[in-house]
Amino acid sequence: MSSILQDREYIAARIKTPFVWRGTGRFLFVSFGAQDLIGRFEMKPLLPFLFGLLTVFLVPAASPALADEPLLTLTGAVEGGRVEISREDLDAMEWRELSTSTTVTDGRPLFRGVLMRDILEHAGASGETVVARALNDYVIDIPISDFHAFDVLAALYMDGTALTPRDKGPVWIVYPRDDHGVLADIRYDMRWVWQLVALHVQ
Repeated sequence: MSSILQDREYIAARIKTPFVWRGTGRFLFVSFGAQDLIGRFEMKPLLPFLFGLLTVFLVPAASPALADEPLLTLTGAVEGGRVEISREDLDAMEWRELSTSTTVTDGRPLFRGVLMRDILEHAGASGETVVARALNDYVIDIPISDFHAFDVLAALYMDGTALTPRDKGPVWIVYPRDDHGVLADIRYDMRWVWQLVALHVQ
């Protein structure tokens, strides 16, 4: 009995030691003292319990990105040469919904976000082209006339779920593909920038 109590006390003491935290945005991975504990309890009845206990756990992080942290950065021919757009800024704009087929999803997902032309207006943009850059460093020139000819969306949600960097978010440029036959052209498909992080206006 005393041996079991000592073992329990040792486990409790080890678990109270600092954990190893590794962040991935919305989640934190936690692990602790596996080798030390397994070495102490090797060949003991508690070993199966320890293997379960020492598995790396997936734990929700305390908080995602703050509302005032920038989602998009606009440079070039914008007010002051640089404008950072936060989620709070986007929430203050008019939100739209758009259901359309895409080349990378099934069916006709429902997208929700703000119009690209509203973002440019908010930033005081004046130019003919935006150079859109994604998180993965994909870069493409998009004529600003696109945003006035079509209701192009800076989508943050798809089918009611917030877009994340793992799934083309947090911002995805979405064209109303099904509403205009010309938008089925591959030239426009190339302008559907997901993981959008920056726009350079020129």
